[in-house]
Amino acid sequence: MRLLHTMLRVGNLQRSIDFYTGILGMQLLRQKDYPDGEFTLAFLGYGPEETNTAIELTYNWGVEKYEMGTGFGHLAIEVNGVYQAVEQIQQKGGKIIREAGPMNAGSTIIAFVEDPDGYAIELIGSK
Repeated sequence: MRLLHTMLRVGNLQRSIDFYTGILGMQLLRQKDYPDGEFTLAFLGYGPEETNTAIELTYNWGVEKYEMGTGFGHLAIEVNGVYQAVEQIQQKGGKIIREAGPMNAGSTIIAFVEDPDGYAIELIGSK
């Protein structure tokens, strides 16, 4: 078994693709419109889906915003240097919602960034 992807609903597909590619450095792996269902799917990641987990962005045509709810927590991305990643994300216009530093009750260095739809993304220092 292998985790294939995580799906997020987005209100503006191009804005979200720009964030994940331009600010977080992912690649747009594939994108397809489904006119009969009135939605578009875009898959993004750091490498081919055959060997890497991806993010599936789902845009339901005409839906500009979703309620976040209380069940979803965050996505997590491993980075080589959290402090440097935060600086680069800020320079590219990304929104940092928790500055880099040790996690609460631990020593692992983390930070949080927010995507255009309000999803939290944790940056975790590589080991």
